[in-house]
Amino acid sequence: MTSGRRILGLLLWTYHQLVKGGRLVAAVLLAWAMTAACDRPPAPGPVQPVPAGGISLPPVAGRVDYQLGGTYPPPVGVVTVTRDREAPPAAGLYGICYVNAFQTQPQETVWWQAHHPDLLLRDARGPVSDPGWPGEVLLDPRTAQKRAAVASVVGGWVDGCAARGYRAVEPDNLDSWTRSHGLITRDQAVAFARLLTARGHRDHLAVAQKNTAELAPRGRAVGFDFAVAEECQVFNECDAYTAAYGTHVIEVEYTDNGRDAFATACRVRHGRVSIVLRDRQLTPAGSPAYAYAAC
Repeated sequence: MTSGRRILGLLLWTYHQLVKGGRLVAAVLLAWAMTAACDRPPAPGPVQPVPAGGISLPPVAGRVDYQLGGTYPPPVGVVTVTRDREAPPAAGLYGICYVNAFQTQPQETVWWQAHHPDLLLRDARGPVSDPGWPGEVLLDPRTAQKRAAVASVVGGWVDGCAARGYRAVEPDNLDSWTRSHGLITRDQAVAFARLLTARGHRDHLAVAQKNTAELAPRGRAVGFDFAVAEECQVFNECDAYTAAYGTHVIEVEYTDNGRDAFATACRVRHGRVSIVLRDRQLTPAGSPAYAYAAC
């Protein structure tokens, strides 16, 4: 029974006791209060709009596995699995499709250079690369025409995620503007993200905001439905995601930061969001570096 029903039951019992005791004025006043309380709308809860078109979000606080370094049978109890767009989704589970949407995959950079050289971000020295990930070149979303052209390519991958049976898509490197040497603005990145969320929703896929906590307050307006936050405990960013997406957050922590961050995340947010611990390279089960834990 809800607390509201308990209170109403107590009020009814008090009302009948007053009537039985002949305290008519008090009973009338109590009846008026009860009516006002019943007519008063309930206090609003967190606003968590559900996207239209048959889109479903990952199970709240469900056990997650993050399998970008290779596929393998998920651990027992896992209900949500993220895999690369070229891999099939895990059978019978909620599948999130990873797409490197704002940068090239290292093995695909040559293809971009051959077929879409004008869509690679360039400065005076040539294509602008991500210093943290060798071989990944930033895509160029600086004009509406270029955004549409890049979205045409990446959107085809999103369509492929839906065709394979995934239920959500995770476009990575939303924060590529921070590595663009000032060539890309935040607003240009957001405008491109809007094209991707629209494409995902057209395919009946939920779309994740991947990292970039500073954009979380705008995430819903951009079209994101939930968040995938790497190392938010380490960088003290988790509250930004939960403020924007409530319980619809998947938190990924890594073993090379030690296990204290994961332990703290579990203590603070267990049962509210999904939390998984993985090795940095996301190696498949059976590999010497493989690590996995969930809470």
